[in-house]
Amino acid sequence: MSFWSGKTIKDRLAAVIVDGDERLIDCAAYTLRVGTEYFVTPTDDSGDANSLSLKTMQSGESFAIPPGQLAYVITHETVNIPKNVLAFISIRVSVKWKGLVNVSGFHVDPGYRGRLTFSVYNAGSASIHLRSGDAVFLIWFADLDGTATEFAKTPKDTVPEENSRINIGTLAPTSGELHSLNGLANRIKDTKEALDKRITALESASGIYRVAAGAVLTICLALGVKLISDWMHPEAKAPPVMVVMPTPPPATTMQPPFRSPVGGQNAAKTQEPHPAPPLLSRQPPK
Repeated sequence: MSFWSGKTIKDRLAAVIVDGDERLIDCAAYTLRVGTEYFVTPTDDSGDANSLSLKTMQSGESFAIPPGQLAYVITHETVNIPKNVLAFISIRVSVKWKGLVNVSGFHVDPGYRGRLTFSVYNAGSASIHLRSGDAVFLIWFADLDGTATEFAKTPKDTVPEENSRINIGTLAPTSGELHSLNGLANRIKDTKEALDKRITALESASGIYRVAAGAVLTICLALGVKLISDWMHPEAKAPPVMVVMPTPPPATTMQPPFRSPVGGQNAAKTQEPHPAPPLLSRQPPK
């Protein structure tokens, strides 16, 4: 088995890459670009995870793979692997450094014809953004010591439908959120913050309850001490308050009318009251 050089890839490019571009030859490999169809496993921020499915984008549009999540990305190029050739695939090192890991197959069988679907995992701490048309993946070609014959994939004149799009059947096991270490760490952090807020609220409420309970206990103790004191020293009780009513002034004595016997006249005269005796002078004698 010998790997193709860059010159061999250039000479045989039309046979292995449909509408290939010589500018995408990188040393002994060919650079494959991101296509227009992809799928990213959802996170808590994605809404209803069960309703998410494949997405398509126009040329130049981009998407993000959150930390700890899996993605399926189809290539823009269609490959045509001869029966006497085995191909190997990987990711460019500049993208690997961001944390993107290829978890799909690492080779392409002899006789395969169609687009390639890469299964990638974001093992980094930040989201990785990919754009349609970006040169991200690599493919190498190696000659076999013979033709695969009946063991090779059966090529067809046209690209099979299942090889031109992402196989939707592979999405069912990964349609939910992947619980990565980064995602679990974020959940633990959020849970801790929520618990801290609840503990602070409970401590504040407990302080209010303690103050109220102390006030009620103080009042109860004061009332208890007063009741015991009154029971042990009844004479110390304050006397009842006597209400003194003012004495009314003496009524004026009225003399009966005087009837004069003279002349038979019944003229009534009112007897003048006796004058009050003079007050004794308390002045000292001269």
